[in-house]
Amino acid sequence: MINDFSADDLRRIMHRMVFTRIFDTRAVSLAKQGRLGFYAPVAGQEATMVGSVDAMEDADWLIPSYRDLPQLIFRGYPLEQAFLFSRGHQGGFAIPEGVRALGPQIIIGAQIVQAAGIALGLKLRQDEGVAVAFIGDGGTSQGDFYEGLNTAAVYDAPLIVIVQNNGYAISVPVSEQTKAKTLAQKAIAFGIPGRRIDGMDVLAVVRAVREALKLARGGAGPVLIEAVMYRYGPHTMSGDDPTRYREARELSEWEQRDPLLRFRTFLTEQGLWDEKKEKEVIEESKEAIAQALAKAEAAPKMTVETLVASVYR
Repeated sequence: MINDFSADDLRRIMHRMVFTRIFDTRAVSLAKQGRLGFYAPVAGQEATMVGSVDAMEDADWLIPSYRDLPQLIFRGYPLEQAFLFSRGHQGGFAIPEGVRALGPQIIIGAQIVQAAGIALGLKLRQDEGVAVAFIGDGGTSQGDFYEGLNTAAVYDAPLIVIVQNNGYAISVPVSEQTKAKTLAQKAIAFGIPGRRIDGMDVLAVVRAVREALKLARGGAGPVLIEAVMYRYGPHTMSGDDPTRYREARELSEWEQRDPLLRFRTFLTEQGLWDEKKEKEVIEESKEAIAQALAKAEAAPKMTVETLVASVYR
């Protein structure tokens, strides 16, 4: 057994990763059927999504991008609201009371400015929480990324920014987005720690985020984490065709490092996972997803009156 993870910890992480893959597969299918209006696939990115949230504490805030529905779900965002968001329904942005999270951010990079504000607010209130924001590799070319991180760094605000480097900003490879050798080294300009990790190794992700949270919570200011991974599917289900800008061989090579495959193999060797358990999780996940989808599809249509109902409280 691993010293810093109990058997229950490891099984919980695997359960969530399997759920995320099942959710993603179903959402992709629904988008193809026209039952979802917008969806950004996550297959290949499960380790970073699950591992980072597993490291967070209840007091921490989650600030996601449009691809980060799994993290929201694991922080208390109802599953049916994930489908409402993907159907363009206002209810998908109504975060329940008590859930320390913002809704999915569509504007590339804008969440980093919001996250910096939340982090500064937490510091001024002497709140023990840390703001944890997610962004893609393409988002690191946006001005909001630099403005948000620079402001947080100046004030030593408790902010963690996790860059999910999945290789492409839609169709543009990272090598054509920046002259920097890594995205983690962008932290140097802000005077903050930068870490580059294997974003397809879930335990490496948990440990890196735990360490970053400890630093931020202790008053050391922001930390930038670059999690290197690969997006198996299209950028979104809105017409992107990844075969136009990458070779099948590239995808095949990355699939050999699949986060579920690697973690499943490890847990099986430890006697903590087997085919029976995985089938149970798959069936439970499919049932929960079916029920949530039914609720979302039965939701009342939006009206002018309900459009901004949850904006102010």
